Amino acid sequence: MKQQPSVFYHEQLDLFEKEASKLKKQLAISSLARLFTFLLTIFGVYLVFGHATQMLLVVGVGLALFIYFLFKHSDLQYKFDLNKALVNINKIEIKVLERDYFTLDEGREFINPKHPYSYDIDLFGRGSFFQYCNRTATVEGKNELFKKLTSNSISDIQENQDSIEDLSEKAIWRQHFSAIASLVKVEHSAKEIVSWIHNYKVVFPVFLKYLASIFSLLSVAFIVLVAMRLIPDVILLLWFVIGVVISGLYLKKVNELYKKSSDAKETVKQYHKLLNEIEITSFSSEILKKKQQEIKTEGEKASLIFKEYSKMLDAFDQRNNLIVGVIGNGFFLMDLSRVCKIEKWIETYKNKVENWFEVIAFFDAQNALANFKFNHPNYVFPKINSDISVIKAKNLGHTLLKEKQRVDNDFTINNHQFYIITGANMAGKSTFLRTVSLSIVMANMGLPVCAESFEYNPIKLITSMRTTDSLADDESYFFSELKRLKYIVDEIKAAKYFIILDEILKGTNSTDKAIGSRKFVQKLVASNATGIIATHDLSLCEIEKELNEVENYYFDAEIVNDELHFDYQLKDGICKNMNASFLLKKMEIV
Repeated sequence: MKQQPSVFYHEQLDLFEKEASKLKKQLAISSLARLFTFLLTIFGVYLVFGHATQMLLVVGVGLALFIYFLFKHSDLQYKFDLNKALVNINKIEIKVLERDYFTLDEGREFINPKHPYSYDIDLFGRGSFFQYCNRTATVEGKNELFKKLTSNSISDIQENQDSIEDLSEKAIWRQHFSAIASLVKVEHSAKEIVSWIHNYKVVFPVFLKYLASIFSLLSVAFIVLVAMRLIPDVILLLWFVIGVVISGLYLKKVNELYKKSSDAKETVKQYHKLLNEIEITSFSSEILKKKQQEIKTEGEKASLIFKEYSKMLDAFDQRNNLIVGVIGNGFFLMDLSRVCKIEKWIETYKNKVENWFEVIAFFDAQNALANFKFNHPNYVFPKINSDISVIKAKNLGHTLLKEKQRVDNDFTINNHQFYIITGANMAGKSTFLRTVSLSIVMANMGLPVCAESFEYNPIKLITSMRTTDSLADDESYFFSELKRLKYIVDEIKAAKYFIILDEILKGTNSTDKAIGSRKFVQKLVASNATGIIATHDLSLCEIEKELNEVENYYFDAEIVNDELHFDYQLKDGICKNMNASFLLKKMEIV
């Protein structure tokens, strides 16, 4: 029996909170150790003051210990920050299980009224499916999740299901990956860095690499000869000046490369840890194994290649130290040596870096989907078939509704069938349309759906449920709706779609609306379309008598003891009970 998500998250939270307490104490001890090391070094120098050899020994030992504690403290701080991120991850999941997710990222930048379905079914924005399921920690991962949600692709569904299932079983690894990713705080996005690396042109001549090596060897030789008093000091000084002049000739180009590489440094430093997490893990799904293989270059690990580049950039950064920069360039042409190494790295891997970042983004997005699967152990993966049934679902519900408040419905619709759904206000028509729509989107992504069983013949989705007028484009509501319907008609000519419409032609009079709606449904049926239309226009239901492909369903409302009651159950037939007049009177509007 699989562990329940709530139990897992509470156990993990307790574990990491205890660990956080330990790490906090260790950080305090580490800070004191550095302080005592500094004070003891000062005291040691005071005791042996005047004895040069002993002073150098005390300072050397003290400096070595101080640097050791400094690195130790840095490691402890990273562990503490990572642990803090893990605490936060589990706190969020506990709240989300109770449907308390409204403080999370809404993804408002992705709202697009022109998309085939995302705007109509609240895929983005406050209270959206994106806000509920998104756990990406990088900008690239977030964008990748957006692409998955809006791609409307029906390919590789089974493979995607396998990868989500595989990752969902690695809850501890997923949390660790997300925690590491959440610590990535960079000013420049991976997209910017990839663009710079990919388009970089070599500007330093190849001979500089050899010049720097030869010059450094000669510098060491001159230093030794001067120390042995075999040549005068002025020769060493002259050699130093020559080194400074050579470095100065390329200073402008070096500074340009330094600025760009500095932008990349923190990004590369953080992302190599994520690559390492992907490399060291064993996956069973073919998609995940393929992605894992993409970050291996002729036996080399991408994480180590990134780490190597990160060290080069760290070393390059030492030029900011005045003493190191002047001495290093005067005697060893340090800048020229390092820019040659950096350029060689860029030339070697410039065409592979983008793919490595894409793999990280893929896993970040896939983690979010796997987390959704883990959080809903009772949801089912759609069983893919090629039967006449497009959807055959038992107890289908909307995932954003709390389980105790949610009313599920059985729902079956065959290929080329079109359902007309009527019902009283607030009886559940729109919620049902969004339930079916979201289940199709989830199924196409490879996600499990909120149902007891779900058989599915993959199909793309297109909707018209929330048309708006546009002052900016000088469009009336009615014209905007006509454009949307025209868009749907054009799209279904090229591919098979599941069409969901909610109260079409609202922008015209009742008679015109009835005639227009009837003709539009006839056209959809003639196009062998499959879908649902919700309407308050009962006259549209008459089309069932003419077309075998059309069936009528409804959601009911009852007035009992002067109170309105809804059962939110989908029923065969046409709704007879409307409630607008009752509600106007009940709310004392009329």
